[in-house]
Amino acid sequence: MAASRDPKADLEALGRLDRVIHEPGRLQIVAWLATLEEADFLFLLNETGLTRGNLSSHLSKLEAAGYLSVEKTFVEKIPRTVYRLTDAGRRAFQRYREELLGTLASFG
Repeated sequence: MAASRDPKADLEALGRLDRVIHEPGRLQIVAWLATLEEADFLFLLNETGLTRGNLSSHLSKLEAAGYLSVEKTFVEKIPRTVYRLTDAGRRAFQRYREELLGTLASFG
């Protein structure tokens, strides 16, 4: 007979997920950046469907957590901001995915 799972412990594990990544808007951003080497603001704006202000706020939180690097340049006098996941951001996203999938699998 298989050992029974403790549903309370499984639910508590959900509460320990990385809250910086877990918010849906930030999760979209990190998921996109995990599949790409880099993305600019307009790409993320179009792909996530977030408003400019909301996207900017989420990007700032990810940067403050050390999960994103930001490069601001000009292309023919037009500002361009490019975002990349840092090594810490990639590790955090991998850890988040493993923890989420493991916890959800326990509900079975």
